[in-house]
Amino acid sequence: MSLLVATSPKDCSKKGFHLNKKLLYGFSTLLVSILSLVFLVWLILHPTKPEFYLKDTAVYELSLASPPRLLNSTIQTTVISKNPNARVGIYYDQLRTYAAYKGQQITADSALPPFYQGHQDINILSSSLNGISMPVAPSFGFEVSRDQTAGKLYLELKLDGKLRWKVGSWVSGSYRIDVDCVAVIVLRPGGDPGPMTLVQGTRCSTTV
Repeated sequence: MSLLVATSPKDCSKKGFHLNKKLLYGFSTLLVSILSLVFLVWLILHPTKPEFYLKDTAVYELSLASPPRLLNSTIQTTVISKNPNARVGIYYDQLRTYAAYKGQQITADSALPPFYQGHQDINILSSSLNGISMPVAPSFGFEVSRDQTAGKLYLELKLDGKLRWKVGSWVSGSYRIDVDCVAVIVLRPGGDPGPMTLVQGTRCSTTV
């Protein structure tokens, strides 16, 4: 007499459930390990934010049009960008720059081409900023006249956009970057031709 041992459908379903559970557990463990490794590398190579220096600024035009609350401006700027990191590269995306005075934007936005900045690389960013009939506050003329009396004009060069960090072959998500540079401009004596220029280069404030 032979003894027949059969496995019920219920037993098979239990085995399949345990197998799927083991596969899911193994995949989760692998994913956590990879993320932990990436996070550990990130902590070890924690990037330092990039540095920006305002090298040159020249104001060719800064004049109130008619009506007097509209401003025309032409400004040339050169900014030096440095990546201080020895092991982290930087992708710059969607960059724009513009000039401001007393908190008022006085030029239109100027787009800068995206670029990659390698380890400890230095890049020169030049912009031609123009404003045509830019609306300004009623006090703008008074503020400029007061600065003319003092002999100096304080302009702000703004740069903002997005960046991504690159560590080896891994690239991070996007982070917003804001750069604020202050340009102290020497006002030329009345009737003296030529642009008004920067007194000296300045280091910019950078937020990431």
